[in-house]
Amino acid sequence: MLERIQRGGSVAPIERIEASAYKIPTDAPEADGTFAWESTTLVIVELTADGQRGLGYTYTDAVAASLVSRVFAEELRSRDAMDIPARMISLLRRVRNLGRPGLVSMALSAVDAALWDVKARLLGVPLARLLGAARERIPVYGSGGFTSYSLQRLQEQLAGWVEQGIQRVKMKVGSHPEEDPIRVRAARQAIGKGTELFVDANGAYTAAQALALAERFAEQGVTWFEEPVSSDDLAGLHALRARMPAGMAVAAGEYGDGGLYFRRMLEAGAVDVLQADVTRCLGITGFLQADALCDAHGVPLSGHCAPSLHVHAACAARRLVHLEYFHDHARLERMLFDGVPELRGGALVPDLSRPGLGLELKRADAARYAVGGSA
Repeated sequence: MLERIQRGGSVAPIERIEASAYKIPTDAPEADGTFAWESTTLVIVELTADGQRGLGYTYTDAVAASLVSRVFAEELRSRDAMDIPARMISLLRRVRNLGRPGLVSMALSAVDAALWDVKARLLGVPLARLLGAARERIPVYGSGGFTSYSLQRLQEQLAGWVEQGIQRVKMKVGSHPEEDPIRVRAARQAIGKGTELFVDANGAYTAAQALALAERFAEQGVTWFEEPVSSDDLAGLHALRARMPAGMAVAAGEYGDGGLYFRRMLEAGAVDVLQADVTRCLGITGFLQADALCDAHGVPLSGHCAPSLHVHAACAARRLVHLEYFHDHARLERMLFDGVPELRGGALVPDLSRPGLGLELKRADAARYAVGGSA
């Protein structure tokens, strides 16, 4: 590989692009302030170059697999896998008239992750080494506490994370605002005084509700209020930040689909902590761009969901403070992948003995959940 790089020209032409989708039932009905679900769909992109197979994925509708196999594959085939910026520029131009935000960006994100994975594998190094690590361990927060849960299940889940050494936990609020102070108090009782408590409204509240409830939540030591209003309401987020109780951070950004989205959010002063999601923000490339913007604005960065996909990029992110250990995704990734990073003392630790992302699809286990996809 090194000799071919030194000679120049095409180093690792992309030979094959495959996309597949898997629909996995949740272990109980789940809901947040604006949505309810009973399954999660994983879309996987596998990209082969010079005999090495790279893997990336996103969480979205199965139709994204068709987009990758019909549209993206044509743009990628026979192109050099080592030149990731060139590959992503060409794909972004290709989707101009498809409506890039949303599902298209999620499909692009999976491709970008697969490109980084295959590049690291071709070079024989873990992705964290290729990117350059700023840390070896990624602090996490346990995330779940769905509004569909009984108080007992809520308390058991959050307390379980504390028992695993996780020092911060997050619960959903917003489905029934009048019940939220009771649920937050129950959560605090379950986790004790020494654990940070986060709440996530998923944009369900009005500004007036968010302000009133922030005061109630502060009584229980809540330090993180995620999407108290819609993440599209940058002026509203900015105004709420100025009136939040002392010590309570406003967080948003999980729906970001690239640098312009994050730049606008940061320039608006809308958040105390920016969230970015590798499965939505144009992959590893977009996540590191979000980190660079956070660095320029002096704002912390938090990784959103998909813990196994984030961990190597999170190692490289200068502004990262923690990563979301989301119940659905942590469970699903353990079911379907070998090489999932271990949770030790409240942090995820990548296995640096494995090249790339270190993940391998358990094909036999995944097959029962397949809902579509093509090569």
